[in-house]
Amino acid sequence: MSLAKAIKAEALALGFDAVGISRIAESHQPSAFSLQSDVSLPPYPNIPFPQLLLGRLSEWLQRGYQGTMAWMTRDPSRRSDPRLVLPGCKSMLSVGMNYYTDNRADERPGMGRIARYAWGKDYHEVMSQRLAQLEAKIAALAPGVTTRSYVDTGPIMEKAWAQQAGLGWIGKHSNLVSAESGSWLLLGEILTTLDLEPDEPATDLCGSCTLCIQACPTGAIVEPYVVDARLCISYLTIELRGTREVISDELAAQMGNRIFGCDDCLDVCPFNLRSDATSEPAFAPTPVTLAPSLQTLAQISEESFATTFKGSPIKRAKRSGLLRNVGIAQENHARQAGGRPS
Repeated sequence: MSLAKAIKAEALALGFDAVGISRIAESHQPSAFSLQSDVSLPPYPNIPFPQLLLGRLSEWLQRGYQGTMAWMTRDPSRRSDPRLVLPGCKSMLSVGMNYYTDNRADERPGMGRIARYAWGKDYHEVMSQRLAQLEAKIAALAPGVTTRSYVDTGPIMEKAWAQQAGLGWIGKHSNLVSAESGSWLLLGEILTTLDLEPDEPATDLCGSCTLCIQACPTGAIVEPYVVDARLCISYLTIELRGTREVISDELAAQMGNRIFGCDDCLDVCPFNLRSDATSEPAFAPTPVTLAPSLQTLAQISEESFATTFKGSPIKRAKRSGLLRNVGIAQENHARQAGGRPS
């Protein structure tokens, strides 16, 4: 068994549902996403992939689509090239965990809606622990190797590299789509100085489908494969700090009952019809995340917030952000019901 295959076997044994390898130094065009729609890809195939990523990221930042996420503007070159993150990096191992469950959110009046990835425990903690275990396995297989792992927290354009590693392709909603797991893969990666045999990049299978673009409540998918975060409900409910005034009345009205994240563009993807439920208990929903009462959450104390959402991704919004989002959901519910917020 080759070293690459041995490492993949260890990853699957640790509970990862998908694993693939990309070679950093190879020069080739991505198979699924382009730069911006108004600039054609170069007519030659040997442009380095990190350079393509830098071009795409720079254009996105120039348009201001990052909103208040200033951390995304820091050193775009480093964010685009793993060799500037881990000197001597030759390969990247991309892993994915399926977080889909068969549960249905309670959509009765007076209930909020939480994005599916936040129904269970914080995936950062779940995956980080297993990536650390995988790094130890790699060190045992290849003594002297240098590795560095991230779960959505490091300067890595993980969806693009996951596509290069064959885990799936970047859909028109800008999220990864897996032929096996649909839109429900959480991603992590290990950078390594090992020169590992790479996998074939995934092919874009979106075709002419535009369901995700049509489903977006705020029109945040401004063109295929490009999202303006300033309009995205996930950004508005999670990343955007501030009081009710920072969200326009027009956007607030389109948020509906969503109080943490939004799955609309993911829910409609036809590839989700193939998704099997995860066997990972950490992603099982809690009664609060599956049926979040707006009235109850509107009265939550700081202490209760910390206790209720301990080990949950919802902590990221902080109590103040969640209360703001709950207030907006109550406004929208009252508007629909023709009465006062409840």
